[in-house]
Amino acid sequence: MSVTVFDKPGRKVRLDDISADPPKGMTREKAEKRFATLGQELFELQDAMYGSKVNSVLVVLQGRDGAGKDGSIKHVVGCLNPRGVIVTSFGVPTPEERQHDFLWRVHRHAPRLGEFSIFNRSHYEDVLVVRVHGLAPKSTWKEHFGHIRDFEELLAEHGTIVLKYFLHITKKEQEQRLLEREESPDTAWKLNPNDWKERDHWDDYTGAYEDAISKTSARHAPWTIVPANAKWYRNLVIAESIVGALKGRRKGWEDTLDAMGKAGREGLEAYRAQVAAAREGKRKAR
Repeated sequence: MSVTVFDKPGRKVRLDDISADPPKGMTREKAEKRFATLGQELFELQDAMYGSKVNSVLVVLQGRDGAGKDGSIKHVVGCLNPRGVIVTSFGVPTPEERQHDFLWRVHRHAPRLGEFSIFNRSHYEDVLVVRVHGLAPKSTWKEHFGHIRDFEELLAEHGTIVLKYFLHITKKEQEQRLLEREESPDTAWKLNPNDWKERDHWDDYTGAYEDAISKTSARHAPWTIVPANAKWYRNLVIAESIVGALKGRRKGWEDTLDAMGKAGREGLEAYRAQVAAAREGKRKAR
């Protein structure tokens, strides 16, 4: 499976040169079969991570309106144990959030060790929407790139596996999805005139995303460009990426679990020996 990943800062990003469609030869049947296998593996990896409390995972989902952030969450979270998953959606900042730095509302939702945190939109809105609509001076939002890099490096230093995904769809596909929302009673609740208004800024958002991806890509916080015109392929790419990022750590987690089990057994044996000795002492005292 060929997917474009940016894991070094400064590389030129040209979204128009990256296909939003599945590669030739990939079918829905193949993708869904592979996804089912990955789902089981992902569940097992999460279980090992949750128990060992050595790492955590932050999944950042970014994309244009209609790109499939909600659908991606539905399918990826469906592979996980809800016990260790927190999903956070970031909308317009609240009055309280505006009284803090732009990362304050995000950092408080970073995952604890053992947990998955999935961000539907994220701290990147402050270099996307803020930039496109001129909500802050250029001198301000340009500084945010450095703050974001430092923030994600801090998370990585404390054991968080940071994985960022741009759900890549074409303008034509977006239009089709927005129209479908109007026709289906199941999705009509999502209707928002702003989704159509934002299409007028398509090129501006393209430039903003390209800069954000280029300036904040790092080995410890890579960006994956997810071809998202086909929902079934989008789900597969994200699942494949997460499993790929986690499976190399599985042995370390299992070693930690083995050590925890050994310590637990030794503690239990010591407790039972203590109880037996106490009983023997009482027996002799009679």
